[in-house]
Amino acid sequence: MKTITQRLFIAALFLLIAQAAFAQTADEIIEKHLAAIGGRAALAKIKSRVMMGTITASSPVGDVTGSVEIYNQAPNKARTLIKIDLSAVGAGQMVQDQRFDGNVGFVMDTLQGNRDITGNQLDNMKNTIFPSALLNYKEVGSIELRGKEKVGDREAYLLVGTPKTGSVVRLYLDAESYLPIKSVVKVNLPQIGADVEQTTEMLDYRDVDGVKVPFQIRGTSDIQTYTINVTKVEHNTDLEQAIFSKP
Repeated sequence: MKTITQRLFIAALFLLIAQAAFAQTADEIIEKHLAAIGGRAALAKIKSRVMMGTITASSPVGDVTGSVEIYNQAPNKARTLIKIDLSAVGAGQMVQDQRFDGNVGFVMDTLQGNRDITGNQLDNMKNTIFPSALLNYKEVGSIELRGKEKVGDREAYLLVGTPKTGSVVRLYLDAESYLPIKSVVKVNLPQIGADVEQTTEMLDYRDVDGVKVPFQIRGTSDIQTYTINVTKVEHNTDLEQAIFSKP
């Protein structure tokens, strides 16, 4: 009986040690990610980013193409301007201009109409941190390491972020490079009256000013898929604050 008790005690002790080590690993994985993407010092120098590229999106009549401009400014201001040729469906050019000034979100949309961004979508925008979502994540909420999973043919660490408000985010970091390769988030879309799970894949990382930037972004959901191919990235450009504000 004594031997069995000792074995149970030792097993429980090892389990507690393993759990403690695993709990510490989440922060260690995040620090390795930050180092891989360029390091805290390099990231601290990035105050703004302008990305230009092309976008291909699915539609009921096949793929449609256009241009995309993405503007970011620390700590969380963002603007995405998309122009897509819908002449194939007799709708001319669609322009979608989504803006967030750190507090207020607004969309100008020639297809679905202009609207304020509210609720879950607005909370998610407020949770965004530029230039890296993991720089100061403890200010937004908590992150838990859930082990490893396969993403395609790659092993990836799964980090689950739970913000104080907004959507839970599942982020996958490549187990070798520690770069983000996929994120999954469920977002409430009032315009369709439902929650939609959105998957984003980040590919083709390139070094720009000492920081790794994905030059291809693929988005997938039940309502649409798209691919963005980035052609130009500029850092620390002086940006007019009006571009992030509701007109």
